[in-house]
Amino acid sequence: MPTFRDALADINAIRAQIARATEFRGYGPASVAATGVLAFLVAAVQAHWFKSSGQEWGTFLATWIATAVVCVILTGVETVTRAWRVHPGLASEMIYHAAEQFCPALVAGFLLTLVFMRFVRGNLWMLPGLWQIVFSLGVFASRRFLPWQVFLVGVWYLATGLVCIAVTGAHGIPSPWAMGIPFGLGQLLVAAVLQFGYRERV
Repeated sequence: MPTFRDALADINAIRAQIARATEFRGYGPASVAATGVLAFLVAAVQAHWFKSSGQEWGTFLATWIATAVVCVILTGVETVTRAWRVHPGLASEMIYHAAEQFCPALVAGFLLTLVFMRFVRGNLWMLPGLWQIVFSLGVFASRRFLPWQVFLVGVWYLATGLVCIAVTGAHGIPSPWAMGIPFGLGQLLVAAVLQFGYRERV
């Protein structure tokens, strides 16, 4: 005879299954668009500053790592608050499954950065392009519970990452716009998909 614990486990399994099959509407277009605008602003400021102070890899990477942290906080706060509003009763499961899809790419990008900075500093020029490629993998992984157009955003990040690696070469520091344009336009595209891509508006 099933125990209370068994029944509770069955209920949790059902909730998890429903969450996996439901479109996730926790990502907010406002915060995502804000990260795109921030990418453009950081690129503009960095490009102007580099003209007078010269280009250094440490400053270049530190600036974009700090920008990424701010963007994660912005989107994370809105995602949690919006998910509790849009998915009442399933918010925890929906947030968990969204993180389950995208967080591996973020962790991989972080670890990749640590390895390059510690062991292969001569190849740091590859990091901006690799960041974009890793980010595209997170977008592709999230595609199944987001509007189908997000697939095109994944293609965008994959293409810009490959172009960034091909154009930069081993002897140069990429322009700040090599980060600002891919992530600025990419995040604005994501925001547009979130705003207009769902079958029904939130």
